[in-house]
Amino acid sequence: MATYKQIQAWIKENYGFTAKTCWIAHIKAENGKTDRLAPNRIDPLERKHPCPPQKRRAVEEALRHFSII
Repeated sequence: MATYKQIQAWIKENYGFTAKTCWIAHIKAENGKTDRLAPNRIDPLERKHPCPPQKRRAVEEALRHFSII
C-alpha cells in the first residue's frame, strides 16, 4: 500500500498542489478504508479539516491510482 507521502507526491506531480494528509484520510474514511479513529482526535463526529470539494477529485484519483479505493 502506498504511503501518504507517495500519494502526496503523485497529486503534486499530476495536479500541481500538495494534498494535506487529513484530506487523504477523509476520502479513505468515506470509502471505508480506515479501521479506527485516531486516538488524538478531539471530536469523533467532526473533522477539523475535511477535504475541500474542489480537491476531492484529485485525491480520489490518486487513491484509485494506488489501488486503495
